[in-house]
Amino acid sequence: MSRSDREAAIVDLDGTVYLGDRLVPGADNAIETLRARGLDVLFLTNKAIEDRSHHCRKLRGLGVSATREDVITSGWVTAQYVADEYPDHEAFVVGEEPLLAELERAGIDVTTGSPGELLVVSMDREFDYEQLELAQRTLEGGGPFLATNPDRTCPTETGSIPDAAGMIGAVEGVTGRSVDAVLGKPSPVTIDTALEALSADPRNCLIVGDRLETDVEMGNKAGMESVLVLTGATERSAISDSSASPDHIVDSLADVESVLE
Repeated sequence: MSRSDREAAIVDLDGTVYLGDRLVPGADNAIETLRARGLDVLFLTNKAIEDRSHHCRKLRGLGVSATREDVITSGWVTAQYVADEYPDHEAFVVGEEPLLAELERAGIDVTTGSPGELLVVSMDREFDYEQLELAQRTLEGGGPFLATNPDRTCPTETGSIPDAAGMIGAVEGVTGRSVDAVLGKPSPVTIDTALEALSADPRNCLIVGDRLETDVEMGNKAGMESVLVLTGATERSAISDSSASPDHIVDSLADVESVLE
C-alpha cells in the first residue's frame, strides 16, 4: 500500500489512545496527523462497560476531537446484532448498565433477574453466583450464547484487570456450552460494521491497536494494514509466539507517522 492509497484508520482506545484516564503521550497529535494526511479515523473498542457517548466525552476531555459517530463499541455492535437476528428474544445479560442500556435502545427486552431466551455475556465487575446460575438456566432452554468480546484482560493505568473472558469461561465451565458468537474484534460482524461506517476498502485501511489476538487478527482477517503498539496488553516478546502477524510494530501511537512515511 502506498501512502496515497490509505483512506482510513481504525484505532483502538484502551491501551492505544489512553490507559485508564491518562492519555498515551503523543496520541492526540498522532490522531491529528492521521486526519491531516486525509485518513478518516474510526475509534473501535471491545470495551462494553462504557457506551459510545462516554468514549466520545472522554476523548474530548483528553484533547482528541471526536463525535459519537466516530466511536464503535462491542456493546453497540452486539445490540445491533441481537436486534437484527433475535428481535423477539428476551436477553438475559451478564454485563454492566451501559450494555443493558445499549440493548434496550436497540429495542431488545432485557432481564437480569430471571432466565431469558438468549444469553449475552460481557465484562461485569459485579459478576456473582446468582448471575452464573441464571446464565446456566437460560442456556438450558437452548437459546443462543453470545458474548460482546473475547478479551482476557483490560489494560489500566495501574495494570490489567479481568475482562469478559473471565465471565465467558465461567459460563462455559458450568454449562459445557461454548459461546456461539463473539461480536467484538476480531469478528466478521465488527469488521463489516467498521468498514460500513467508513465506506472504505479494507486494503486501504490501517488498524492500530495493542492486542495481537483482536486488533492485529482483525487486520489479518480483513486484509488491512496492521500496526501493533506496545503501550497496552502486548509485550514485544509475545509477538513471535502469536499466529497474528502485524505489518508494523511501534512503541506507541505517537510513532504512527513513521508508518505513514
